[in-house]
Amino acid sequence: MKLSIDEGIAIVKKQEELIQFSHFNRKDVWDLGTFFVEEIFAKNYTLAFSIRMFSGLIAFQYFTEGTNLNNNHWMTRKFNLVQNKEASSLLTKLVWEKNNEPLEAQGMESTEYVTCGGGFPITIRGTGPVAVALVSGLPHLQDHDILVDGLSRFLGIADVPRIPLDAGL
Repeated sequence: MKLSIDEGIAIVKKQEELIQFSHFNRKDVWDLGTFFVEEIFAKNYTLAFSIRMFSGLIAFQYFTEGTNLNNNHWMTRKFNLVQNKEASSLLTKLVWEKNNEPLEAQGMESTEYVTCGGGFPITIRGTGPVAVALVSGLPHLQDHDILVDGLSRFLGIADVPRIPLDAGL
């Protein structure tokens, strides 16, 4: 199911609007992190998962068998983009693609930033983003979808729109 860039942007913006926390402390980090690790095991994914505070502190991180330091590098580059733009890495990718603005035109180096799915802001409603949930290991739309699915289920938020994995974005 092919989606236009505008349709993709609208869906991701709606996801970010809906998926927000009322609070986010270190206990929440643990609960969210262990929730994701259990999901990763249940679905037998080969994935790296991380929660990084906006300060840069890695508050939770787990690597399944089959992942390695390269996954960490990808998550760091995704984190840098989400932290800088205060939006999911997929939303930034789509907006820049629509406007034909490559990463380098933003003054960002590909060794430090990457535009692909797999980084989602952890936002406190009414306050703003405070952390980033990250995954690395699957195609970028699937990385993004795993975060959207897990975060919405963790928060008990129903009817969050999803981007089909075959959307061609």
